[in-house]
Amino acid sequence: MSGVTNKTRVVTGIAPDRIPYDDLMAAQEAVIMKGVAKDWPLVQAGLTSPQAAMQHVMGFYQGRPVTAFRGAPEIKGRFFYNDDVSGMNFSGSRAALGDVLDTITAHLDDPAPPSFYIGSTDLDLYLPGFRGHNDLMLNHPMFERNPPLGSIWIGNRTTATAHFDMSHNLAVCAVGRRRFTLFPPDQVENLYPGPLEPTPGGQVISMVDFANPELDRFPNFRKAMAAGQVAELEPGDVLFYPALWWHHVEALEPFNVLVNYWWNTSPAYMDTPWNTLLHGMLSLRERPESEKQAWRALFDYYIFGPSDRPAAHLPEHAQGALGPLDDMKARRLRATLLNKMNR
Repeated sequence: MSGVTNKTRVVTGIAPDRIPYDDLMAAQEAVIMKGVAKDWPLVQAGLTSPQAAMQHVMGFYQGRPVTAFRGAPEIKGRFFYNDDVSGMNFSGSRAALGDVLDTITAHLDDPAPPSFYIGSTDLDLYLPGFRGHNDLMLNHPMFERNPPLGSIWIGNRTTATAHFDMSHNLAVCAVGRRRFTLFPPDQVENLYPGPLEPTPGGQVISMVDFANPELDRFPNFRKAMAAGQVAELEPGDVLFYPALWWHHVEALEPFNVLVNYWWNTSPAYMDTPWNTLLHGMLSLRERPESEKQAWRALFDYYIFGPSDRPAAHLPEHAQGALGPLDDMKARRLRATLLNKMNR
């Protein structure tokens, strides 16, 4: 265990059609909503047996191959790098969902099984009709502008090493139990992020092994432990956490299923800030400290301060990209950037 002792806030008595989305988005904190999905047929099937849950899922499967990952028993479910960080400690391949579930079933009673993991699989594409029986009430205006992506995650006892996503997340513990260890974005330095690429799942991950933190090697992880929190989820529980929060996810039973919903509230024409960060590495990171501090002031003025400040003293016709961004201005900015970078 990581040593994180703070507990995520838990709320009870929330009806499935009364999820307090306004409160969640205003607070921008992690919260467990107990039992909101307890009446899902998948949740009820999982309480009967792993096989019943598998049968329920397979009832919607149309044969499209899924991406399945497998690790040797020695990795103990932790999908990570190999010893010299030159590659991964697991392999992936395309497979029929039923074949993967059969393999998991064969190891349900194995005390040290291989690790099996099907990550982020689009529900509507791979399991059409599933959401007609198992779904959250996404009854808020923000979802009309930004429909969430519903995904399913299936496996045995596995660990997704701490990472962050650029979207808000509702995570439904559908089968088995899960433990999320969560950290606010300001803990990035204390989590010792790994390489930008390759990564085990597309996102930068912490290099700290939470089961054996090696505090001599990663001393600032103590600060992360003090700032972090643990969310213990049972079948039917729903966890909300905001975009950019780091999360370390442990599936705790011989068979586990998670359903999650990702969404953003920014307009689709806005670029991802990750591209800005990469461009900053290219254009800013190695400059003299005095220049970096000067650029920090410019970024604070143009980017991180009030969005209306740079244009407030200009007439509307002269504001250009300094004024409120829309689809046309975004296209012009993107064209300008491409032109400059192609010189």
